[in-house]
Amino acid sequence: MRNNSFTLLFILLFICVVNPMVAIAEDSLPLLFEKALMESRDGNFIDALQSWNDYLHLSPEDPVALSNRGNIRLALGDPEGAIIDQTKSIDILPFEIDPHLNRGIAEERLQQWNEAKEDYQWVMKREPENYFALYNLGNVMGSEGNWIQAKFLFNQASIYNSGFAMARSSKSLACYQLNQFDEAEQELRFLIRKYPMFADARAAISALLWRKGSFGEAESNWAAASGLDSRYKSKDWLLNVRRWPPQPSEDLMSFLALKTI
Repeated sequence: MRNNSFTLLFILLFICVVNPMVAIAEDSLPLLFEKALMESRDGNFIDALQSWNDYLHLSPEDPVALSNRGNIRLALGDPEGAIIDQTKSIDILPFEIDPHLNRGIAEERLQQWNEAKEDYQWVMKREPENYFALYNLGNVMGSEGNWIQAKFLFNQASIYNSGFAMARSSKSLACYQLNQFDEAEQELRFLIRKYPMFADARAAISALLWRKGSFGEAESNWAAASGLDSRYKSKDWLLNVRRWPPQPSEDLMSFLALKTI
């Protein structure tokens, strides 16, 4: 009987020693989650990655944390790792929208067009008015050279979110690629009037005006565009990051080459 009592006492003591540590770890989870989230929002990606790692060490099956860490891994140039995290998140919550969108973006980074299309189309079947999925699918279609479909998708995205300026700019660039120059110009001028500091529209209309022979107005818009965002000087960035169509990209480079002669 004494031996049994001793054993029970030992177990109770062991529980008293171990459980407070578990409780402390569990109590720290919300604070750690908020810390990781704040670092992510502030663009402190290296610190955010460590915080998400710490959080997931304690709560490895949290699908929201997995998806957030996937986004950080993508921002740090690890699309493969991002896909792993988003897929784990989907396995836990298979009907959640955001991990499919986020995985599609990572798949685009690797030029896995079919996989990205599957994720965006999965979202659109459940949320036909999801303008992010529409816009991203438009980018995929453009990357495959289907600018007619890309224009349609960009237009749909702008209908479902009238303030989505990049969707409207992408639509105008698709028009440009399809030689629908009047429609492209009309849309770009509207965007510049509404958003005077919008570099994408300024750069696009610079190329279009140069093509039309309006060099002076092209220069004026380019001065604004380059002052707002110097990345538009890079053809590689235009084609592979911003995902402009080939024709406006070529025209802008030709315009810039002429300016340096």
